Amino acid sequence: MELQSSWATFFAVVLATVVFLLRAVLLRRRRAYKLPPGPKPWPIIGNLNLISSLPHRSIHEISKRHGPIVQLWFGSCPVVVGSSVEMAKLFLQTNDAVFADRPRTAAGKYTAYDCTDITWSPYGAYWRQARKMCAAELFSARRLESLEHIHHEEVRALLRELHGSGAAGNAVQLRDHLSMAALGVISRMVLGKKYVEKQPAGGGAAMTTPEEFKWMLEELFLMNGVLNIGDFIPWLDWLDLQGYIRRMKNVNRLIHRFLDRVLDEHDERRRLQGDGFVARDMVDILLQLADDPNLDVKLTRNGIKGITQDLVTGGADTSTVTVEWAMSEVLKNPAILAKATEELDTIVGVGRLVTEGDIHAIMKETMRMHPVVPLLVPRMSREDASVGVGLA
Repeated sequence: MELQSSWATFFAVVLATVVFLLRAVLLRRRRAYKLPPGPKPWPIIGNLNLISSLPHRSIHEISKRHGPIVQLWFGSCPVVVGSSVEMAKLFLQTNDAVFADRPRTAAGKYTAYDCTDITWSPYGAYWRQARKMCAAELFSARRLESLEHIHHEEVRALLRELHGSGAAGNAVQLRDHLSMAALGVISRMVLGKKYVEKQPAGGGAAMTTPEEFKWMLEELFLMNGVLNIGDFIPWLDWLDLQGYIRRMKNVNRLIHRFLDRVLDEHDERRRLQGDGFVARDMVDILLQLADDPNLDVKLTRNGIKGITQDLVTGGADTSTVTVEWAMSEVLKNPAILAKATEELDTIVGVGRLVTEGDIHAIMKETMRMHPVVPLLVPRMSREDASVGVGLA
């Protein structure tokens, strides 16, 4: 038995050596690429040792040393980072079709119904169909105009809350109010109901509490932006060293249960109204689209939940953070505050609320100074491409 074990070990070592040598030979025979500059990687971990708990700041420091386009290694995965306006245009506009694919990550698998949403969906017929649905049905000018009253109602409610909170002369935690207002707008537009309100007495069992609803979305947003070691060093994935996969599964379980009940409510209303049914929100529209026999790729129930999840999480936290930064910058600069106040009096006046068109410029400047998402969802190249030649 010991002899057999020794021979088995010997052959295993020989096989591993042969595989390694063959891989090395094949790599040498590949086409030689001119790669961007970057720090020298360590064995196994690559450049992960250079990435802190705030990856965008770490990458910014690296780009200051190596330039606007940098080659990094996250474990065994080569990563190219563009960190300038010119690089962003080259990747996202000039070569958008080339870099339209998505890597398969734990976030896509565990929080996005196995990549059946839009954010993590790989490039293909399903992705193109989902994008087309959003452009033609969910975010069309006609659809947004029909939902505009929700925005106005929630803004008025926000102003009443702020006035009431500040009437006593106490400090107001603006973020909490902005967060609740954004969640109110998004949940009403997408889900058809305001899930951030307390359940009235005698109203039956609540589908979720406002606190749980807010926590689910914040946790989901966070888990979609973490650097999970298992994505880059696959043989460590099963250990879940950072605990991220456990958290992803937990929040997915909660939001899966919540969205199931939302879809059940919408299906029941459709059944009761029959031929007289009229779509009131974006979930209604997705359910109608799923019944279309002419779809190139069938839209499943999990697909509806994945897209719904994207719509809710993508609009809530980003809106809150942007407005909060804008208010912070205005309050820190008295001259700008005085100018803004003057424009409110002379241009907007007292007869109407401020609209999106009135604050378009300040929102763009705020997002330039304080990007809501400093690192975009990673993209993956579908084919060989030359980007930024001569700029590195």
